[in-house]
Amino acid sequence: MEVVRATLRARHYSPRTEDAYVGWIRRFVRFHGWKHPRTLGEPEVTMFLTSLAVQGRVAASTQNQALSALLFLYTGVLGLEFDWLQGLVRARRPARMPVVLTRDEVRQVLAQLQGTEWLIASLLYGGGLRLLECLTLRIKDVDLASRELRIRDGKGRKDRVTVVPGRLVPALAARLDESRVLHGRDLGAGAGWVSLPDALDRKYPRAGRELGWQWVFPATRTYLDVATRQRRRHHIHETVVQRAVKQAVTRAGLAKAASCHTLRHSFATHLLQSGYDIRTIQELLGHRDVSTTMIYTHVLNAGGRGVRSPLDDLP
Repeated sequence: MEVVRATLRARHYSPRTEDAYVGWIRRFVRFHGWKHPRTLGEPEVTMFLTSLAVQGRVAASTQNQALSALLFLYTGVLGLEFDWLQGLVRARRPARMPVVLTRDEVRQVLAQLQGTEWLIASLLYGGGLRLLECLTLRIKDVDLASRELRIRDGKGRKDRVTVVPGRLVPALAARLDESRVLHGRDLGAGAGWVSLPDALDRKYPRAGRELGWQWVFPATRTYLDVATRQRRRHHIHETVVQRAVKQAVTRAGLAKAASCHTLRHSFATHLLQSGYDIRTIQELLGHRDVSTTMIYTHVLNAGGRGVRSPLDDLP
């Protein structure tokens, strides 16, 4: 398993993908009585994937993730190229329409939130962000003068720029001021460190205490990093916002199975309904292929290149 992790990191897979792949490989080996994967072949792989679908009743996306982990194990780690590996058929995912809220429903949900949770949910809808993209924003990534958010290392390890709703500029400016004050207190207490991507902490040893690298939405408590012995502060955990949005949907009396990601779906749909170009929306969402964005094509009209956030149009 150490070799698996080392190979994943050498190829710059995300930490979440690393944990998922390691988990599936471990389950695969345990399923076959802890036999070494070199001694297992097509029948054992097929048996494991069939068990997931029949006994485990997992979704097609979950089964495909397990298959991807096993393909990585055999081709990327063990260096085995079998014909049957390429012949494995992925489970067919059902075509589902995303849950989308109307503008009035978005207003009702946001009205049930306050403070930091309200600001985060407003950014998810107003800028089309994924939840983790919003929580991992650094102070240097927010440009209020240009009303831009720079999303670093998003899904697929891609960077992009999206819009800051004009109505959120005062609240976001106040949030940045609070982060600055908190960072100043941390520095005074001998802390003030944050984790940096890749090996930047070795290239720039003091960057972890610079203001620009601090989180826009820092956690309330610090922690001691075991490897570096630095007193660090993480960003707000996803479950805090997920729980708050779920409760807000319930209090708003909505029957839809809405979540944080529903706000991103609503962002794309409402921009299309306002007549914005599908390619512009693709860039704002960070989709690799425009076919992914086409799922939101309830309304398609030619639009302008300057984007006004749908949050600014709420009554």
